[in-house]
Amino acid sequence: MEKKIIVAGLGHGGIAAAAQLSKAGFDVTVYEMKSEGTLGYDWTDIFAPDALAYAGIPMPSPDKFEYKENMTFFGPSEHIGYCQHVPQDKLEIKLERRDIYEHLINHAVSCGVKIVYDCKVLSPLVIGSRVIGIKTEKGDFYADLVIDACGMNSPVRSNLPSAFGIEKGPLRHEKITIFRAFYNKASDAEVEAKFKVCLLKDGITGVSWVASEDDYTDLLIGRFADFDIDEVNRFADILRKTNPRLGTEIVRGGQFVEIPTRQPLSQMVCDGYAAIGDSAFMTVPVIGSGIANSLKASRILTETVLADTACLFNIETLWSYQYNYFKMLGSGLAPLAAAKLLLLDLTADEVDYIFDSGMINEDNITIGSDFTGLTKINTNLTDIITKGMRVCKYPPLLRKLPSSGLRISKAIGACAVIPKRYSPDALKNWKKMYEAAFRYNRKG
Repeated sequence: MEKKIIVAGLGHGGIAAAAQLSKAGFDVTVYEMKSEGTLGYDWTDIFAPDALAYAGIPMPSPDKFEYKENMTFFGPSEHIGYCQHVPQDKLEIKLERRDIYEHLINHAVSCGVKIVYDCKVLSPLVIGSRVIGIKTEKGDFYADLVIDACGMNSPVRSNLPSAFGIEKGPLRHEKITIFRAFYNKASDAEVEAKFKVCLLKDGITGVSWVASEDDYTDLLIGRFADFDIDEVNRFADILRKTNPRLGTEIVRGGQFVEIPTRQPLSQMVCDGYAAIGDSAFMTVPVIGSGIANSLKASRILTETVLADTACLFNIETLWSYQYNYFKMLGSGLAPLAAAKLLLLDLTADEVDYIFDSGMINEDNITIGSDFTGLTKINTNLTDIITKGMRVCKYPPLLRKLPSSGLRISKAIGACAVIPKRYSPDALKNWKKMYEAAFRYNRKG
């Protein structure tokens, strides 16, 4: 009998997995609360194109995308900027968010995926220790496997029984509030850095960017706290002092959204259930983008499902999805999440010192453009000693960096020993070790 798979939500990873599984012969239906043609924000998004090929998805038409400009990173005072010098074959592509969805959905439909729009998912359906379907505003639907692609605040994951051991949702410091809009171009002034990223501008914990395009200026403000449009206007006025092309009229976008910026779930699967994308917190901490990670995860999940020839779809057979995801991506993302916690405690003066003293430089920024974790950054002994001496000259950092280093080391160590095979005791012990690396009490 043909096995049924439900994908809850049209997240990028979920729709990519749906396409692959439908093509492999499964009966796959996606349930999405939004209406057809309305997915995606009114702005562009950036991701690595190799993720499409990995997920078996063709590249979009060349007229639909362009390559991202190199970013230049600044501290709060913008004394000095460090630019990424990314090789052409490593550049990410930039597409309209709605075009990304249209491309993924069209591909999935061509593979036989059925999509039910205007259908809000309310919760999982559970019998005993197994997820057997989803409850929606249009009724209950049953399946042999539920793939949760409902996002950061997934009603499926958050309503799973506590006994299943899967985290309900992110803490406040584990998500960032983003405001993004395209403003009119106020002048034709030349800009030294076309795509500027600034940390802790105005002394506020967060990140902002100003990208000067030919016809508009792309403004993003991200903070680990709530803020409103009045604060956007105040902060934009500050940015205009060093970005004369940033106008005052919003021509596109102008939305507030929340994005997870934390480590991947310590448990992504249970009997009859697998989380993917933002539902499993697959974004890159601080940066936030998780499209490429989600697309790559879709192939890992598909291969796991196909390997379960008995179609049990229980935690034992689904565990290799989590294991292989961590080995490929999660083991790099988790230490980044641990490092991000340091950013929450740094002051503007401390971040300026890091930039101005050369504790980071263009080599570090360039390496950072093509990695998914701290473990891929290699520095020589001389560089380590030199930067260590610079820390010693600035006592405030000397007090904060050792604890951050210990937290990062714990995250790296935990990821290195994730159990290859599932057992209740092995998972319990590993989760305890993994989650300990991210315990955090925000100061102030």
